[in-house]
Amino acid sequence: MNFKIYRASEVELISGCIKRDGSAQKRLYDTYSSKMYAVCYRYVKDSMEAEDILVTAFMKAFDKIEQFKQEGSFEGWIRRIMVNEALTHLRKKRSMYLETDLEQADREPDYETLSHHLEAEDLLNLIEELPSGYRVVFNMYAIDGYSHKEIAEQLGISENTSKSQLSRARVHLQKKLAQHDWIPNQKLSNDESAT
Repeated sequence: MNFKIYRASEVELISGCIKRDGSAQKRLYDTYSSKMYAVCYRYVKDSMEAEDILVTAFMKAFDKIEQFKQEGSFEGWIRRIMVNEALTHLRKKRSMYLETDLEQADREPDYETLSHHLEAEDLLNLIEELPSGYRVVFNMYAIDGYSHKEIAEQLGISENTSKSQLSRARVHLQKKLAQHDWIPNQKLSNDESAT
């Protein structure tokens, strides 16, 4: 599809949603719901909770759609609402336990050694298995593009805690990748084998 045609269609759709046109809202939902469901699910790992977050976030998007100023990506704007709603949900449930100011993990993964057989779906499945605090920070930083400062503000933690959680998530993922033979078996230090 031509980008200009797509952009014009998107502008028309947004305009309809600003006017509270139900058919425009349905088309917008149908256009973005599957991608945004995946965003919600990455944070909560429960299909029913992800659906609840999705619906609540879309209602907020419809209520605030006139705040989108046609600058940047509309999909990115909706994605931010989804992430914020998922974080609000996690805070309400208090199911996200972040460790506080732990020392940086001492080893970064060697991404050059990853097997070519690793698929995106495999990596997403491994990310889902991360402990809650690691998973949330990893998603926010590595996938949704938040800075450590933004993560710290959103989660009420320090930037060092955010960095530590990300580092530990990477080490955890590297161990999982090694277990699945996606990276060569590496001798782990005593500190790493104990975690």
